[in-house]
Amino acid sequence: MSSDVLDRNLIMDAVRVCEAAAIAAWKLAGRGDEKAADQAAVDAMRTALNDLEIDGEIVIGEGERDEAPMLYIGEKVGKGGKSKIDIALDPLEGTTLTAKAMANALAVMAWAPKGTLLNAPDTYMDKIACGPGYPAGVIDLDKSPAENVQALAKAKGVDPGEITVCILDRPRHAEIIAGVRSVGARVHLITDGDVAGVINTTDPETGVDLYVGSGGAPEGVLACAALKCVGGQFQGRLVFRNADERARAARVGITDLDKKYDLHEMVRADAIFAATGVTKGALLDGVGVSGGFVHTHSLVMNSATRTVREVRMKRPA
Repeated sequence: MSSDVLDRNLIMDAVRVCEAAAIAAWKLAGRGDEKAADQAAVDAMRTALNDLEIDGEIVIGEGERDEAPMLYIGEKVGKGGKSKIDIALDPLEGTTLTAKAMANALAVMAWAPKGTLLNAPDTYMDKIACGPGYPAGVIDLDKSPAENVQALAKAKGVDPGEITVCILDRPRHAEIIAGVRSVGARVHLITDGDVAGVINTTDPETGVDLYVGSGGAPEGVLACAALKCVGGQFQGRLVFRNADERARAARVGITDLDKKYDLHEMVRADAIFAATGVTKGALLDGVGVSGGFVHTHSLVMNSATRTVREVRMKRPA
């Protein structure tokens, strides 16, 4: 682990990068143009990253090739310096949410020492996650949703009916939803934003105990960085729908296509995670303007110190 990566100044730099992306995206909230909102966030995040004295490389980004408008996998960012870091990012998690001015859109970023973040291909991943405070191994991707609810309820000391499970509202999750409800647990459906969905398990105020379902593999790495900071649990397995997706895995060096990853295999060193709300959500308030000032609400986590900070910024509009 490189202590430079976790330098206090760099931690706040991570917040400022997310703030820039969130503000840029928010300006297009509710205007119905997902691509424009995403591009605005990408451009702002790239500009902010390139203003830092870091030697950064995008390992989780907006594309797998050199696509100039996007922050692509393999892109180098920063002015250079002694801090050599892997960067995972989603400049706008919730493009549809932003275009429709719906809740829970975020600008998200994680970084860790070079070579320590899983270079996940742009495929789906089956995921299960819970927050801190439970015995190791309490959840298992290979068990049924009902079994996982029951195990978590036992560890929490409550009836399964007191467990709430966050699931993306997709037809592919019909069996998972039925399994969760079969033991009396509550289902909290979300339309988009599975990074936020996983992170909700870390905050008791959200009421979410467990996250289950398939979503983007890159988002899984981002969520793992947050969970590592607070001691949560995560398991994931890549899902390949065709030969092209298997080829993507090969290009990033993944040979065991059936591997079940745990949190510490996806984020192999201490990490920083930062997120800024674009639209108001369960975890963070969205960007706002009042009294001639722009307001943002961010979260920054440091796994080395197990600290979680809320940061509120106000600057002239």
